[in-house]
Amino acid sequence: MAERMDLSSAYRKLKSPNIKTRKRALAVIQAHNRQKRSQNQK
Repeated sequence: MAERMDLSSAYRKLKSPNIKTRKRALAVIQAHNRQKRSQNQK
């Protein structure tokens, strides 16, 4: 499972019944939002 997790696949994987997959996807989305927020403040 060496699949790259981009933002669109992370949102798609949020609907998965697998808890680990959902948590992994949520972490990707939160990291993206955190990075986006830090760029806006500069």
